[in-house]
Amino acid sequence: MSNQNSDLLESYNTLVDTLNSYAKAYYVDDEPLVPDAEYDRLYNELLVLEQAHPEIVREDSPSKRIGATALTAFESAPHRVPLMSMGDIFNDSELIDFNTRLVDLLGVDKIEYCAEPKLDGLAVSLIYKHGVLVRGATRGDGYVGEDITENVKTIKAIPLKLTGDNIPSYLDVRGEVIMTRDGFEKWNENARLNGGKVFANPRNAAAGSLRQLDPKVTAKRPLSFYAYYVGECEGYTLPDDQYHCLLELKKFSIPVNPNIRCVMGLNGLQEFYKDILSRRGELNYDIDGVVLKVNSLKSQSSLGFTAKVPRWAIAYKFPPEEMMTKLLDVEFQVGRTGAITPVAKLDPVYVGGATVQSATLHNADEIERLGIKIGDTVIVRRAGDVIPQVSGVVVSKRDGTQKDIVFPTHCPVCGSDIEKVEGEAVSRCSGGLVCQAQLKQSIIHFVSRDAMDLEGFGDRIVEELVNSGKIKSVADLYSLSVSDLASTVLDKGSEERKTRLLGEVTAKKLIASIDKSRVVPLNRFIYALGIREVGASTARTLAMNFDSIGDLIKADYQTLLSLPDVGPVVARHICDFFLEKHNLMVIDRLVKHDDGFLFSAGIELTSIKQSSNRASAPLLGQTFVITGTLSSMDRNEAKNKLLALGAKVSSSVSKKTTALICGEAPGSKYTKALELSVRVILEDEFLKMLETL
Repeated sequence: MSNQNSDLLESYNTLVDTLNSYAKAYYVDDEPLVPDAEYDRLYNELLVLEQAHPEIVREDSPSKRIGATALTAFESAPHRVPLMSMGDIFNDSELIDFNTRLVDLLGVDKIEYCAEPKLDGLAVSLIYKHGVLVRGATRGDGYVGEDITENVKTIKAIPLKLTGDNIPSYLDVRGEVIMTRDGFEKWNENARLNGGKVFANPRNAAAGSLRQLDPKVTAKRPLSFYAYYVGECEGYTLPDDQYHCLLELKKFSIPVNPNIRCVMGLNGLQEFYKDILSRRGELNYDIDGVVLKVNSLKSQSSLGFTAKVPRWAIAYKFPPEEMMTKLLDVEFQVGRTGAITPVAKLDPVYVGGATVQSATLHNADEIERLGIKIGDTVIVRRAGDVIPQVSGVVVSKRDGTQKDIVFPTHCPVCGSDIEKVEGEAVSRCSGGLVCQAQLKQSIIHFVSRDAMDLEGFGDRIVEELVNSGKIKSVADLYSLSVSDLASTVLDKGSEERKTRLLGEVTAKKLIASIDKSRVVPLNRFIYALGIREVGASTARTLAMNFDSIGDLIKADYQTLLSLPDVGPVVARHICDFFLEKHNLMVIDRLVKHDDGFLFSAGIELTSIKQSSNRASAPLLGQTFVITGTLSSMDRNEAKNKLLALGAKVSSSVSKKTTALICGEAPGSKYTKALELSVRVILEDEFLKMLETL
């Protein structure tokens, strides 16, 4: 054998062994070593190599198998009809080839497809006999999976008994078990606080949950399920196309993803891909692409299968939401409440549709859990608009040059001690408003739109005012003069250019914005104070139960606890805030006094307590959600109008939602509202409602 052939064979064997180890970690151990994008890259490299040199293909090559072998810890579950996976494509050119090939094979001008989101979970087969769930099984190698019946029975989305008058005598439903994004976030947040298992991503969470030997453990996990195919059906005549087969399953109370569509030809496929990709971040579950299937079951049958995938279906993958990169350093940022957040500084990497250079590491506990070191190759995850985060470490790539991350004992900004309260994962700077970082963030929050709404006061201006010593608390904003602002440096000059100042024109506009904020509703002032855990909704609750800021300051813990939406943690934070003398001094400087305001900013707080009665708050007790783009106003303005009428405005649709306010291009909230039979109010109707009320 020549050296060239020897090198080729060695490279090939290394590639097969690497992919097999990654596949075992992903499918069997539920501990993925690398992102999907890295596996896909190596897998495509393998296919190219095998196509060019078919004589070297090994029997254990990933190209020869569909999935992973079953663990002996579970009973084997043979599939009467193989539970096949499908091929992947990654660009429009491959999509065109796929469509052209099928058009030629079927001898037609245009093909009707069933298009579905590609759910990122764990594929399962559910067997119903005479309407009763008798078996749940994983894909396994496509022919034999693992019996996980008791585990799937714990998933509330999966019916234990089918509904309807005419039930199949035998039904094999294929689908995906997933963990929702909000369920995943809540689970991990709770796990971090209580020392439980923290998952890297929802897909891994779903797989790990389903393969627990104790069904009681699975039952605690927030899992869901969507059906996407019928393997077998006896004793019942299903429609003759994929799309209507799925709709038929809904009659039996089997959940089907609401985003499936019937589309025509190549243009239909391309439009569906773009639509789902644009709404990817709005969905409450992870998807990594779309699945495109020939709709006609007769055509599916005539097209058949290759050795391992159906010819009539393809998965068009999205840009990856996980990628590998190097951790260059860790910086520690100080937030408005003194929270110390470690931030990973990364070798720039394109992930989730954006170039990422920084990612959150949450806290010291998360650093310890990940076992992460500076210099590590890490997995960065960015799902939709979620803040990028480091979800794992590729330990196998360590070379001995990595360094431990040392969490600071003193604030990196002011030098004050860093404290960690027992029972909390977050460490905090003890410097309070002595710390410039906290002061800057407090002022940025104070001037924000939902708070005092000081238009024009961007982060950069606030930072310069603090750095120059012109403001040492939020109260100092109201003592600023035009000359104070006009002389504020925005860019320090150099030999080539002059120092750029804020200028008198802008300064006068900022002073006008300050003056405009001297009369403000009590709820917005409360929110502006930045009390921990007190958001805009809680601030409104407080303002509707107290006539003035003075009454709120005097309120004791039990009184606060008796209010709606105020729990023990929030009540304690409110009490602690008003026990701090410095906070009371700042409030005293801000609020107008009856005896004049020699030392006061002269802010007049208007009471909204009267709006707590039904006459002036006709929407009291009702909850609204807003989705899509409104042409007559932005969503924040619509939210404020609803709040002014006594309504609550939530970010998610539930059974408790009164109505969904729907603008153009609505997202998944619209679909959820239809599922739950929640009333949908279009913009014209919404405007009429506001006018009437």
